[in-house]
Amino acid sequence: MPRSYEEDEARRPILDAAESDSEAPGSVIAPARERILHRSDDDELSQPTGCGASACCNPSSALHRFMALIFMCLVGFGSYFCYDNPGALQDKFKSDLDLSTTQFVWLYSIYSWPNVILCFIGGFLIDRVFGIRLGTIIYMFILLIGQLIFATGALINAFWLMILGRFLFGIGAESLAVAQNNYAVLWFKGKELNMVFGLQLSFARVGSTVNFLVMVPVYNYVRDLGYTGHQCTGVVLLLATLTCVMSMLCALILGWMDKRAARILRRNDNPPNGEVAKLSDIGTFKISFWMVTVICVAYYVAIFPFIALGKVFFMRKFGFTPEDANTVNSIVYIVAGVASPLFGLIVDRTGRNVLWVFVSITVTIFAHGLLAFTFYNPYVAMITMGMAYSMLASSLWPLVALIVPEYQLGTAYGICQSVQNLGLAVISMFSGLIVDKGGYFMLEIFFIGWLVVSLLATIVIWLYDANNNGALNMSPKEREIAASKLLVEAANRYDENVAPVPSDGSVNEDGVATQGGAAPPVESIRNRYLNRVLDSPNQSDSEPLIE
Repeated sequence: MPRSYEEDEARRPILDAAESDSEAPGSVIAPARERILHRSDDDELSQPTGCGASACCNPSSALHRFMALIFMCLVGFGSYFCYDNPGALQDKFKSDLDLSTTQFVWLYSIYSWPNVILCFIGGFLIDRVFGIRLGTIIYMFILLIGQLIFATGALINAFWLMILGRFLFGIGAESLAVAQNNYAVLWFKGKELNMVFGLQLSFARVGSTVNFLVMVPVYNYVRDLGYTGHQCTGVVLLLATLTCVMSMLCALILGWMDKRAARILRRNDNPPNGEVAKLSDIGTFKISFWMVTVICVAYYVAIFPFIALGKVFFMRKFGFTPEDANTVNSIVYIVAGVASPLFGLIVDRTGRNVLWVFVSITVTIFAHGLLAFTFYNPYVAMITMGMAYSMLASSLWPLVALIVPEYQLGTAYGICQSVQNLGLAVISMFSGLIVDKGGYFMLEIFFIGWLVVSLLATIVIWLYDANNNGALNMSPKEREIAASKLLVEAANRYDENVAPVPSDGSVNEDGVATQGGAAPPVESIRNRYLNRVLDSPNQSDSEPLIE
């Protein structure tokens, strides 16, 4: 959560009228410089009293932030739980609803394809129209309605209605993931952000795992109550909808907590200098951001499609039984559920996100190499892959918040989600064709090739960052030092560019001398600086600090 100083300061001119009247003509510039460099007593916020002053109720406390984090994770729980409802009941769906394999696959593809575009639009709407609180509630509501329609379609055995429900569910779920990322950045930017992204990944895996564990017992329970066929499947899906209702309640509570925090901390949620997200902003994104989107596709297509096809691979190559093949195939998610927050905490302490991304991709290539070229125990390769997957998720996604200005984050995360959906949809189809034509060995070579692409994209980020401010691969201490240097440099450059005060001491409404040369607007300089440095020690890519 942004510091109170930044938020209160962002609303005030550097030079108040009272200051200009009381200071001698020759000292007009000094208060401006002091206001940039030092925190005055007037900027201190009054602390909450009573229960509001306790750690659990004070928005500035770590305990309160982690209470909000719990709700952030639970907001997405219903989405991940219900997404894999068809997978957990695949045989029941096909028998009770008389679905072919092609029809069953449609329940997943109709989820992914629309989000190639709609996910980006959803992120843009968060930035420009809805805002994060209203956007989260709207997307959660769309998701809930989609799941209800999906369950109703199963209840009355109307496949077209089920498709419509999954379509709406996908629109809400993927845009909700963008909103979750924005919430994480808003509350934890410059603090425990890497760990938070890791923990959100863990909850995603928990939601999917709980779904696979409980849906079959729930189906058997409903069947024992006397429901049969499509009605039994429909009732089970309606019960699963309760997890979405729970997530909707968490979205409402989280929205209330965020609104309260913004009021108490006097947080200025408006972008600095009146900046708003525009579609044309996409052209201003740095090369490093586009390389992150390449990694999002090239890395994840070597994980998710592999797991989707992994069961038969382990049965054929290693002679596992179906049960043992399922066990080893699920290890990546199990390891990720435990390791992701731990790796996030490590990255928070050490920084150097690009280095961690590079290491994780290299380790994943090694794991796929073990599976492709050896008959070594596959548990070793899958545990290694799970660790690397956790490491990448905890270090890659926070990079977006370090590269892109905060008012464009919804758009940026929407682009990442959209490109990832496109890549997964296309590569999944190609993976099936490769298995049919060339077998699983060629599939492993295919995945290793994509991992090499992601490794090259990481190297491009590393080189680009090294030739610029280098903040993406700094330690937290180095980022803090760089931010301090930029602060002093900005103030000094401001002093050098401001015109001398005329003999009559006249200044304009911003407290800048009206004679002798053009100086950059004080408020504009200060707002740009606060946006890119104090809240995060990384420079915005939207415009220079001082023209």
